[in-house]
Amino acid sequence: MHSTPLRHDWRRDDVVALFDLPFNDLLFRAAAAHREHFDPNRVQISTLLSVKTGGCPEDCAYCPQAQRYSTGVKAHKLMSTEEVLEKARAAKAAGASRFCMGAAWRSPKDRDVEKVAEMIRGVRALGLETCATLGMLSEPQAQALKSAGLDYYNHNLDTAPEFYGEVIRTREYQDRLDTLEHVRNSGMKTCCGGIVGMGESREQRAGLLQTLANLPEHPQSVPINRLVQVDGTPLAGTVELDPFEFVRTIAVARLLMPQSMVRLSAGRETMSDELQALCFLAGANSIFHGEKLLTTANPEAEKDRALFARLGLEPMPVAHEPGTVHADICTPTAPVERAA
Repeated sequence: MHSTPLRHDWRRDDVVALFDLPFNDLLFRAAAAHREHFDPNRVQISTLLSVKTGGCPEDCAYCPQAQRYSTGVKAHKLMSTEEVLEKARAAKAAGASRFCMGAAWRSPKDRDVEKVAEMIRGVRALGLETCATLGMLSEPQAQALKSAGLDYYNHNLDTAPEFYGEVIRTREYQDRLDTLEHVRNSGMKTCCGGIVGMGESREQRAGLLQTLANLPEHPQSVPINRLVQVDGTPLAGTVELDPFEFVRTIAVARLLMPQSMVRLSAGRETMSDELQALCFLAGANSIFHGEKLLTTANPEAEKDRALFARLGLEPMPVAHEPGTVHADICTPTAPVERAA
């Protein structure tokens, strides 16, 4: 079995070399790394709720919530805490262990943070892990969310530094890195990944994963989103990413960040069962579960349960921590922006 020590010094050509491996060799190495740190037959399930939809002033070229694009998404104000808790109870009943709350803000106001903090306390009281994605955060705002009990903060890098300006012009790459630093400094876990299939090259996909793996701390959750093309956004009509290239991206993410949760996020609605199975083999061990992923469709819970049954997969318990080795790790057993 290949040793997979945690590294933060990856060179771009090292990562490209992993992408360039024969497909079977790459999957074998990624699956071996996955088994070193996780039960390969358990998948963490998250549900994502848009608690404040649309009206975002940013120009992210993939996002139907940007107010400058005509996508049919109607802006809605921040939901009430009770509305959110009702959705959280339903998510828990459907098997979710983590509940993520997303709001289409460039950055929240302090009064917004106070309202979301109330939601966080309520969701935690239900016995669910909590995650939020609210845009850019100041250091005090990150501390306030941590104090409310937020477990994870999602803030994606989206793509490689050199391709970023092709997708977003209303904020800088450094702005994203600064928010991640604030989250880490607060003691919260980071949920940080990106979107593939936006017209980037393989080297630029490698650049995204290189940047994530070279952060001071690997994100505990790494969502890999496949672009969902929405009419009215600038990226509508982009040539679709080859499915095997998507699987390669999952596998390389697993090799670079072996103790992180690697999540199948946006785009899963259009993935075949066979493609998802390859992603699980390549090291994906987290999914978004439910009918919607912010404003785009997601496979229904019943369909996911059927797929899990066919593959012998089980939901991961809520108490699981990334990097914890299960007792039966080497024993084969039968047993949801923004993109996030």
